[in-house]
Amino acid sequence: MSYTVTVEPTGDQIEVEEGQTILQAALRQGVWLPFACGHGTCATCKVQVLDGDVDVGEASPFALMDVERDEGKVLACCATVDSDVTIEADIDVDPDFEGYPVEDCRARVTDIVDLSPTIKGVHLKLDRPMTFQAGQYINIDLPGADGPRAFSLANPPSRADEVELHIRLVDGGAATTYVHQQLQVGDELSLSGPYGQFFVRHSQPGDLIFIAGGSGLSSPQSMILDLLEQNDERNITLFQGARSLPELYNRELFEGLARDHDNFTYVPALSQAEDDAGWTGFRGYVHEAAIDHFDGRFAGNKAYLCGPPPMIDSAITALMQGRLFERDIFMEKFLTAADGAEDAQRSALFKKI
Repeated sequence: MSYTVTVEPTGDQIEVEEGQTILQAALRQGVWLPFACGHGTCATCKVQVLDGDVDVGEASPFALMDVERDEGKVLACCATVDSDVTIEADIDVDPDFEGYPVEDCRARVTDIVDLSPTIKGVHLKLDRPMTFQAGQYINIDLPGADGPRAFSLANPPSRADEVELHIRLVDGGAATTYVHQQLQVGDELSLSGPYGQFFVRHSQPGDLIFIAGGSGLSSPQSMILDLLEQNDERNITLFQGARSLPELYNRELFEGLARDHDNFTYVPALSQAEDDAGWTGFRGYVHEAAIDHFDGRFAGNKAYLCGPPPMIDSAITALMQGRLFERDIFMEKFLTAADGAEDAQRSALFKKI
């Protein structure tokens, strides 16, 4: 049995199956609702029920307080419906967002490579092409993990029947431990996607700065490959941060792109290279490399940041001091279960991500 959910103020209507959450149904029917964590802890997907019967599900009492429940608010990622329903959502869809519907796919592992001592590159062949925007992510079901895990796509959208993931080993992480220790070529996995609001804003003028740390390189890699494939004429600069040379993966790929494309510049930075006499590149943190390269002046650019929260926060500070503002900066923090629900909240520097 299914019910109709009307989303105001857009008037979009979606069909929600019994037991399916409002968010799941919306994403699979190409109707965008704001969300982040997807499991009831960050409150990003909070909506107002205007009419109808809704079960709030397993929403965290910290994300959805008792007084809000009494007012008819629910979290779309947890809420299921028991009748036709009308909700009101805080929808502010970016004009560059394509809004591709989320699909469920089966995938076969075709290759697993060691990118760095802690990061593996996992390549999957999909049972059918998946349309997505460069910078988006997928959810994968992995044995031993409590629910699906999110990983950003590193391949460009032109390779729609393939998936490339950069997966860092997280201490105590059931999903990443399985990938690093047990996943084999030939294994089959279930996944869904695309998800996310991290993508290049093509309609906005300005050259492009990408700042990436750790496995956060995956999304910028997809974006940059897509931009160069589309012959984008803007200047593109990638700053890649790592602690040591063994952790600076895919360096040869980006050095090759820099040789082949006059509008692409690659700047790697090592934060712990004091004892490496052979390293001739930038020594310091990746945001410091950006300050050095641009002489602390970033006005006129658009910046895309992807990596661990400390890197993101340092990069935001540097960019804002260099005359970039909220409208100029887009980011995706790489959070793990160890970061906790509190860290899933949006940055205090931003009203939105």
